[in-house]
Amino acid sequence: MQKKLIFIVCLISFVATVYSQQERKFVRQGNKEYNKQKYTEAEEQYRKALEKKPQSVEANYNVGNVLYKQNKYLDAASKYSSLANSTQDEKEKAFIYHNLGNSYIKANKLDEGIKAYKESLKLNPADKETKFNLAYAQRMLMQQQQQQKDQKDNKDKNKDDKQKQEQQKEQKQDKKDDKQKQEQQNKNISQEDANRILEAMQNEEKELQKKLKAQKVQQEKGKTLKNW
Repeated sequence: MQKKLIFIVCLISFVATVYSQQERKFVRQGNKEYNKQKYTEAEEQYRKALEKKPQSVEANYNVGNVLYKQNKYLDAASKYSSLANSTQDEKEKAFIYHNLGNSYIKANKLDEGIKAYKESLKLNPADKETKFNLAYAQRMLMQQQQQQKDQKDNKDKNKDDKQKQEQQKEQKQDKKDDKQKQEQQNKNISQEDANRILEAMQNEEKELQKKLKAQKVQQEKGKTLKNW
């Protein structure tokens, strides 16, 4: 019984060693393709290594690297993020967080990138490259926030300008309406004046005719008296 148990343990150890060797073979092949900048081929080799050893930190890390090189930044970030808690080695973790920050910055997720750089510096405070990247990301974030503020201010200004234009347009229309109304009133007044003048003329004509008639009657009376 004891020999059998030892045999099983030895067999498991042997299989693990074989798989580990195969994993290392695929990683090495992937590294060759990576150095040739053949990132698709390199990714295939690294994923074959993961089939042999899924928990391989090196293979997972390298998959993240080739995804980054293929501009698949969010996929790379996902791989680095899941890998961050898979190792206790502070140097490895610092590298992972550094690359995680790079991936987020490339994906224009500045807040997440800054957070990742800070995590990397907690593990390796002397890393000048990470410090530089952190400062660069913070400056980009400030510029982005300023641009957003400027855009909002411009939008508000354009809105105010549009409202002013609408108000001016309404005021102009009101003035036009007032002018037309005044002209109409003037026109109406002129017509009334004309009617009044005509009526006055007619009255004067009546008075004149009345006076002429009275004078004629008087003259006729005078003639009659002289004839006696």
